[in-house]
Amino acid sequence: MRKLDPIKHAEKRGQILEVAERCFLRDGFRGASISDICAEAQMSPGHLYHYFKSKEAIIGELTELHLQRVASRFEQMTEKTNVLEAFLSEVDVWRTTKAKRNPALILEVVAEASRNPAIAETLRRRTQALRDMLAGFLREGQERGQIDRELDADLAAAILLSLIDAIDSVAMKGDEKFNSAEGIDVLKTLFARFLTPEGTGLPRRTPSTSRRPRAKRVTVRAAR
Repeated sequence: MRKLDPIKHAEKRGQILEVAERCFLRDGFRGASISDICAEAQMSPGHLYHYFKSKEAIIGELTELHLQRVASRFEQMTEKTNVLEAFLSEVDVWRTTKAKRNPALILEVVAEASRNPAIAETLRRRTQALRDMLAGFLREGQERGQIDRELDADLAAAILLSLIDAIDSVAMKGDEKFNSAEGIDVLKTLFARFLTPEGTGLPRRTPSTSRRPRAKRVTVRAAR
């Protein structure tokens, strides 16, 4: 029996995932078939099944890999001492092609999660891990006086990650008037004003209220 070389096996799996990602970005998770992936990878289905049992297994592995990349960037960010500067610098990293998350793939993962319980669980678990990591980092900043102590760190982390996802979603809608670079600048300003403690020179956000004050009723009397 031929002995499996774990290094070569892992390299081949990585190559298949790269090919599959191109196919999924072009045709979507549902549109791309095993035949499409095999044709792109120049290998037979039997050979591919030696590395992955099914297309669903490829999707699951690709989802884990992509979310792990995001987590790795967050881990690097949390090693820095100035929390606010580190977070805003990370936003700048998204401008570069190499480090930028792929919004098209993210939307595919979210869509697949609505149909596939396994992908939904992976997305939930990874997203919660990112929220916990960011919330812990924000708490460190609050202790150092770098982040507004009035903020609920867990809620703030959830909001920040949601806004990051939102900018990706807007960029994917093909609005010619939307400039991604300018959008990131606006996002940085929003984050800075939201996170910065009071008295540091940045404009403060307006405190949220559950009810808006009613406008005074003005009575106009008809002239006699």
